[in-house]
Amino acid sequence: MSCGVKIVTIGGGSSYTPELVDGFLKRYESLPVRELWLVDVPQGKEKMEIVAGLARRMVEKAGVPMEIHTTLNRREALKDADFVTTQLRVGQLQARIKDERIPLSHGILGQETNGAGGLFKGMRTIPVIMDICRDMKELCPKAWLINFTNPVGMVMEGINRYGEFDKIIGLCNVPIGMHKAIAELLNRPLDEVDVTFGGLNHMVFATKVVVDGKDVTKEVLKLWGDQSVKNIKGVVWNPEFIKELGVLPCSYHRYYYMTKEYLEEALEKFEKHEVRAEFVKEVEDKLFALYQDETLCEKPKLLEERGGAYYSDAACSLIDSIYNDRGDIQVVNTKNNGAIENFEVDETVEVSCRITKNGPIPVTVGKLPKAVNGLIQQIKSFELAGSEAAVTGSKSKALLALMINPLVMSQKTAEIVLEELLEAHKEYLPQFFPKEEKEHD
Repeated sequence: MSCGVKIVTIGGGSSYTPELVDGFLKRYESLPVRELWLVDVPQGKEKMEIVAGLARRMVEKAGVPMEIHTTLNRREALKDADFVTTQLRVGQLQARIKDERIPLSHGILGQETNGAGGLFKGMRTIPVIMDICRDMKELCPKAWLINFTNPVGMVMEGINRYGEFDKIIGLCNVPIGMHKAIAELLNRPLDEVDVTFGGLNHMVFATKVVVDGKDVTKEVLKLWGDQSVKNIKGVVWNPEFIKELGVLPCSYHRYYYMTKEYLEEALEKFEKHEVRAEFVKEVEDKLFALYQDETLCEKPKLLEERGGAYYSDAACSLIDSIYNDRGDIQVVNTKNNGAIENFEVDETVEVSCRITKNGPIPVTVGKLPKAVNGLIQQIKSFELAGSEAAVTGSKSKALLALMINPLVMSQKTAEIVLEELLEAHKEYLPQFFPKEEKEHD
């Protein structure tokens, strides 16, 4: 690391990449990134080159000696890397559209991290990231892998349970958004508000809020109402419900506590071909048109519509803290190690951690309230079954995962949706079609 930091971003053609570049440039004095390698698959080459062009202009404007490299050869990029970030989408946005539209065609929610859509994105993603980990073990064994690819909880569960590489941390921007919202409610600067988080990815709770050494959690519980993120409709929480719950839910909890309303809205959008994935595709098309403008040398405002707000804050702050052994508190996805009593020691959780050069050390959260325990256990069971299905190619495990998930609600529907999504994603799920593979050999 003496000559600077080498970072590899897999899924480099993502519209999020300028966020990452912006974050590295802002931290250049403490995190001197000398090489940023963008890696993608052949289908993503054109977008990767467009993103790289913008990245180089951003670097030139900043006046720092950061080299931007592009390649389709992952192994070439990984050699001697210090950090690897994953922000990939197996099957690209067309796969996400299928994840959302096929379940909705049968009257159930399909979403990138929730329900049937989340299961199938996980099953497509886990084997790919396991391959990346195998390459890292050989080519850059000292590097940390920072995974931002959804569904982060299931992906991390799969890698931690079935992979052979330990230096991996899952990351999400939801806790940062919640922290900022809590600080705004209290009219205090972010750094004066300490928030402890515990739970699962996209099912995380703020369990404690401290200001000036005083526990103000009850005060915040009374104020928590219409906080939302860009890609999730804001529905006001019932204040009595939040008070009784005893912890602050995140935006994604609305899929479970307001399922009827969310399903009705999703079905309306389904009819108009305006499901979230289709909206994202429109935003991406506009973003890449902007990225090609050779006068553009900063991330455009439109990028916030993509749902990736605070991505650079989350990813770059984490890398900076590991590199500099800061010991500050950040929220990541890692093995529980006793931090949250509701989960087993080896289960993956999203939790406040002290970030060191040796990785995250979970903060003791204790026991989450009985009121939320049923739901978090159900979702953890879903992640466990889904990650096992991804690794084994077991249709029965995949069906089990669907049946466990509270957004599916029907055995008959689960069976139909399972078959349709398997067929739709056949190209990216070879583990479920071993006979056909042998026939082609």
